[in-house]
Amino acid sequence: MVRRGGAVVSGAAARLIEVRDVWQVYGARIVLERISLGIEAGSFVTVVGPTGCGKTTFLRMLMSEETPSHGTIRLAGAALPGEPTADRGVVFQRYSVFPHLSVLGNVVLPLEIAAAPLLGRLFGAARRRAEARARALLEEVGLGHAASLYPAQLSGGMQQRLALAQALILKPRVLLLDEPFSALDPGTRADIHGLMRRLWEETRMTVVMVTHDISEAFRLGTRVLVFERPEPDDPARGARITHDIPVRRRAPRNGPGDDPAAGTIAREDGLARASSDQMKSSDRIKML
Repeated sequence: MVRRGGAVVSGAAARLIEVRDVWQVYGARIVLERISLGIEAGSFVTVVGPTGCGKTTFLRMLMSEETPSHGTIRLAGAALPGEPTADRGVVFQRYSVFPHLSVLGNVVLPLEIAAAPLLGRLFGAARRRAEARARALLEEVGLGHAASLYPAQLSGGMQQRLALAQALILKPRVLLLDEPFSALDPGTRADIHGLMRRLWEETRMTVVMVTHDISEAFRLGTRVLVFERPEPDDPARGARITHDIPVRRRAPRNGPGDDPAAGTIAREDGLARASSDQMKSSDRIKML
């Protein structure tokens, strides 16, 4: 049994990701130290912390783009594969789509590579099935009308919807998000938040998202991790998890038809409520 944010969590919980005593060291500089946690299947974990505290490094290790200097990461009880695999989708801050492919082509491509890794192409009935699956997902993310367009013809919000569709088409067990909404204007970001929340509620995939936006972290997450360096100017001290905050969501006051992201968000100690109190929580954890 372990205590997290005032709540006792059983070791029997369905942990999909297990991180044990992970350190990351670059030369004489320790970036991360003593990172240990379990992430339950179906949770939406947001990671916040000051610039340079290793949040993206942690995400890259979950993606197998970096290997820990010390410690282990396990996925579904097995050692994390040494290379990125289809069971972990990723969306970056910069739009990671292919400019020479249409919207439909960008979403079909992962299916082609998975089914035909040597050629990277599908033909005939297999191609038609892949396109039908891609079109259905584009409808889900609000891009059904834009299937024939190219990324340069899309707005920033549309490009990020496309990046989400590209990451989701292979139905990954884990979705990794590296500040994916930071470049969007507030109105577009609110729309994408609603989409992201709906997709997560429909699929219940496990999500780990890095963000600098405290309000965003509490609005989307079921759990907020805070990474901080105890001695910011000391290269011999790496960042640790200093706060692990469970979040629960109540139904919106105006009725069940409202956007769930607009509802009251509360910490398990019952102190945080809606956006203004989320910012008070950020003061308590000395983030900004």
